[in-house]
Amino acid sequence: MKTLGLLLSFLFAFQAHAQVSDFNHIDFKKADSMALVYKGAGLKNLPELSHNLTSNLETDVERFRAIYKWVCTNVSNDYGLYLKNKKKREKFENDSLKLDAWNESFKKKLFSKLRKRKKTICSGYAYLVSELSRLANINCRMVNGFGRTSSTAIDNFNAPNHSWNAVKLNDKWYLSDPTWASGIVHPNNYGFKFNYNNGLFLTNPEFFVLTHYPIEPKWMLLEGDLPSFQSFLENPILYGNAYKHLTIHQTPNKLNNTIQKNETITFKYELLEPIDLNKISFIIDNGFKTITAKPSSIILDELSLTLEYQFDNTGYYDTHFLIGDDLIVSYTFKVEN
Repeated sequence: MKTLGLLLSFLFAFQAHAQVSDFNHIDFKKADSMALVYKGAGLKNLPELSHNLTSNLETDVERFRAIYKWVCTNVSNDYGLYLKNKKKREKFENDSLKLDAWNESFKKKLFSKLRKRKKTICSGYAYLVSELSRLANINCRMVNGFGRTSSTAIDNFNAPNHSWNAVKLNDKWYLSDPTWASGIVHPNNYGFKFNYNNGLFLTNPEFFVLTHYPIEPKWMLLEGDLPSFQSFLENPILYGNAYKHLTIHQTPNKLNNTIQKNETITFKYELLEPIDLNKISFIIDNGFKTITAKPSSIILDELSLTLEYQFDNTGYYDTHFLIGDDLIVSYTFKVEN
């Protein structure tokens, strides 16, 4: 049994860099075209849909791509339903019988709405990707855990709030999030707009774990010492656009930072592809005024981006890193003498 445990540990250990770059030799145009051909298809016959999406593709990664892209571009995020479920689960948090009853009734409502109207929440997205993959003989799992966005109230992080997928391709596990990849929810009226984000397809686990913390640690797909839940809560705020531009976020590694006046702050990232350095900026808000500033230093070494900045006055500063108009990540700095 000990030998088996070591073997399983070994199999999960070397997954840290299991990401889309492993498939740079694959052209996903054909898989994407299959998702487009069947755009608008219904969900009443999942075996037929899975067959239609995958039967003309040669590799498992292409078949998974067609399924994933179809789900992301055909299923709407019902954020109002998510909020209703969240409210009910919080209400019944201390009453296990009522909570179980609600979960059972909600599950039926969730999948009925998914099949009839192609509207769902994260668990519906993750279920559909895994089920369509299973029907195509692809090993794909639902992963449950904590998802952290700019609107997440971490003080009330008392129960898992998100689901995503792990998929096994060429004997390696990979991570993807079809919910966040599908589009944007309007913060005021909860309306949904499709806006596919390819950065959440087979994402680098080191980057993924900054916003996704699984209940089962093995699904981090990381080696060595694993990040704690507390460190997860302390991470900077990353936005969806971060996945469009970055593969790794290195420093600063916390949302809240205390520094000295005129101290040099170093920001380090790994990019998906080269960018126009003139498009890099910070938006800085001290509570009285907001300014747009340029880093004092910008170094791009292949895809490694290093920025530097100094605050010449004490105070509290909300600092947002942008590439063009895309908001990437936010930090706060308490600047002392």
